[in-house]
Amino acid sequence: MTKKELADVIHEKIGISRRECAEIVDFFFNIVKEKLARGERVQIRGFGSFRLQKRKARKGRNPTTGDAIVIADRNVVTFKPSRFLRDSINELSVGE
Repeated sequence: MTKKELADVIHEKIGISRRECAEIVDFFFNIVKEKLARGERVQIRGFGSFRLQKRKARKGRNPTTGDAIVIADRNVVTFKPSRFLRDSINELSVGE
C-alpha cells in the first residue's frame, strides 16, 4: 500500500478531500520520522512500535567483484508488531 492509496482509503471512509487526506498522511509520517531521528520510540497501541537501532560497522564483500569492503555503522528503523496485530494477521491467514 502506498501513501496515495492510504490517503484514498481515508478519503473513502471519512469523506474529507483527497488533498487533506494526503496532507494528514504526510504529516503523520513526518512526525514519525522526526521522533525516530531524535532517538525516540514511536508506539502505536494495538499496531506496534518503531525504534531506531544502531548497527556497528562490519566487514562485507562486494558481490560483483568479490572484494572485501567495510560496511559503515548506521542507524536502522525496526518495527515490532503488537500482539494484537500478530494475532489478527494469524487469524486472517488461517481463515483463508
